[in-house]
Amino acid sequence: MEPKNLTSVSKFLLLGLSDDPELQPFLFGLFLSMYLISVSGNLFIVLAVSSDHHLHTPMYFFLSNLSLADFGFISITIPKMLVNIQTQNKSITYVGCLIQMSFLYFFGCLESVLLTVMAYDRFVAICHPLHYTTIMNPGRCGLLVLMSFLISLLDSQLHCWMVSQL
Repeated sequence: MEPKNLTSVSKFLLLGLSDDPELQPFLFGLFLSMYLISVSGNLFIVLAVSSDHHLHTPMYFFLSNLSLADFGFISITIPKMLVNIQTQNKSITYVGCLIQMSFLYFFGCLESVLLTVMAYDRFVAICHPLHYTTIMNPGRCGLLVLMSFLISLLDSQLHCWMVSQL
């Protein structure tokens, strides 16, 4: 039988950007303002697309889903960073790290797959303009977004499982 390392890790230490106490308020304000601008911009896009009937096209449907994915992506990392800057506690539990990593992979993969779907939408619009409305019907658009979510979920869980085996 091979010898194995049976050491368990309960927490990880996050190094952060700077340990300088004078720089901490500046970093907190900078990241908080970037987070709030990004959240408000993404929510504005989703509200604009859902409220205006003229924007109920496949391109804007995919754009609103991309905004939701971006909202999730930044909401995974920035709040933890803000809490770490404010409390000076730079640790994260092993389970918390796996959960954050899983969501980070999920939203990152979702953005990539949605961009691919958006490229396919533009391909159909350019190469098959007369058949565009029949090819990119609301059912197909919903199916493409659902498949994007499923692919991203499977990919993120696969990465999380592989990392947990280390």
